[in-house]
Amino acid sequence: MRYIVTAMLVCAMIAFIIAPGQAFAQGDTLVIYASNPKTLDQVINGDTLGNGAKAHHFYKLVSVDTTYIFDATVTTNENITVWGIPHPSTGKLPCIQPDVLLDNSIPGLLFTLTGHKTTGRFKNLYLLGIAINNSVNFGSGQAIQLSADSIRLEADNVVFEQWSQFAIGYAGNWDKFFITNCKFRNMTTLPNQWYVGELLRNQNYIGAFKTDTIMIKYNTMLCVSGYATAATSGIVSYYEFSHNNIIYTFKNPFFLDRMVNAKFNNNIFYGVYAGGQNKTEYNGGWDSFTAQTVASIITMGPLDSTTAALLLGHASTGAGDTAAEKLRNVEVKNNTYFWPSGLTSFWTSWNDTAHVDSIYEPVFMNGQSVNMFTDKAKWPGFQESGNRNADPGFGATIPGALNSAGGANGVGLLNWFTVVRRGTGTTETYGYNITQVPVGLWTPPWPLPEATDMQYSNNVVKNSSTDGRPLGDPYWFNGLTSVREMPLAIPPSNFELSAAYPNPFNPSVNIQYTLNTSGITSLKVYNVLGQLLKTVVDNLNQRAAKYTVNVDMSGYNSGVYLYVLTHGNNRLAQKMILSK
Repeated sequence: MRYIVTAMLVCAMIAFIIAPGQAFAQGDTLVIYASNPKTLDQVINGDTLGNGAKAHHFYKLVSVDTTYIFDATVTTNENITVWGIPHPSTGKLPCIQPDVLLDNSIPGLLFTLTGHKTTGRFKNLYLLGIAINNSVNFGSGQAIQLSADSIRLEADNVVFEQWSQFAIGYAGNWDKFFITNCKFRNMTTLPNQWYVGELLRNQNYIGAFKTDTIMIKYNTMLCVSGYATAATSGIVSYYEFSHNNIIYTFKNPFFLDRMVNAKFNNNIFYGVYAGGQNKTEYNGGWDSFTAQTVASIITMGPLDSTTAALLLGHASTGAGDTAAEKLRNVEVKNNTYFWPSGLTSFWTSWNDTAHVDSIYEPVFMNGQSVNMFTDKAKWPGFQESGNRNADPGFGATIPGALNSAGGANGVGLLNWFTVVRRGTGTTETYGYNITQVPVGLWTPPWPLPEATDMQYSNNVVKNSSTDGRPLGDPYWFNGLTSVREMPLAIPPSNFELSAAYPNPFNPSVNIQYTLNTSGITSLKVYNVLGQLLKTVVDNLNQRAAKYTVNVDMSGYNSGVYLYVLTHGNNRLAQKMILSK
């Protein structure tokens, strides 16, 4: 009992930062098959009552043998869940892709949420921006758009491929984003549009839209030419970017240097900012809010007067207000960054031969940013530690994407760099095994082509995270990080933590728990001394439902372990026995 109390006291020290989300009633579910003669937009947009309200709010997509097609944007001003049912043995996801319209154009926007204070949930989906004729809406393809204030967006286990403008864009104040277990593939575009192809974009380009929360965890960005986040204003109440793989961005992964409260932890940055900065971009401050700032992955800058005033709650003394800067909290811990030799040698050759314009090569953190982490008098809340330059050791096809992309008009990243910087490009794109759409019934390849080679070999990198998970996106080693949710017709009445099974176990064990309310949830494993060993569920906002998670205890000795579930102010603990 003493050990259980010890473990629970450790959990009690958690500082929760995310407000509970809305729960969805699941009695209003509409099951949709891809064989429906209507397109997906016709089904969902037409699913209304006589008064115009939605007849259903939970749309279940069950077909994995052919794709769902859309002709127009699915638009709603009410809560919506679009939930795919993966194949029970392979995990293959239902896929949605654009149709070709009668005028031979391609619809560019898939989902738009327009309801103030509503919630949109997208789970277990393959959202493909390539149309049924294998063409792409370059420069304007977008999967999800938020167009109102205070919307909550949840995307979990979603593949976003070839949305050449943004995967997710928003034009509203105080929106919230929870993006987990997603894969962003080949979001590249034409050589004259190299600044788009972005994961998340604040669509007021002068930064007027303020953002509540952005949490991006357990994701992979592979050949996404633009930003992981372009919040532009920097007015984000809370930002977290943790346990992600970011591979081969052409531009800087973040256009976000005035964060107030932020974490950048446990990520792998590989070959990012491959386009560097030319002199025009460097002198004009194109990639930062501060001109003549050297290209870097992590770029920090002093707050502008508007953000400083918001943080202080009263008028500031202007940009770089000392009192405001002391209130900022930014954490950059245990990230690995690496530029493969094929890329660094290319940069050297390019600059030596003075092709058009030499470039400023990127670094992990430029001088201005380093100063902000070392000057504790001005920035006491800035913390940086455990970051290293190391080759993760991805499989051969990952460095191979520098020279080969596959797919229509696909060239390697280095060739794309050349035509972009020379201004000679026309229809070239770069990417990794770009999906090709054949004639007839089909679905994208599964598992994803990168699945094997994303399992990197450097064990030092693998074991260097702050929480025991493999560094970067743990999916490639352990599968989905979030637990498996079992939708229930009636919300459960009890908060429960079931006995682990099998028990004893070797080396993995299943843990099931039930939540009777929505809220922040953690599941952690301790030894009998109360020392934290694994964080299985890491402060996720989960709704009332039953959940199952598989926990791999490989590398641990035989013995008794405690697993502790925390949900709001409630905590439960159970023991399990590892027997080798």
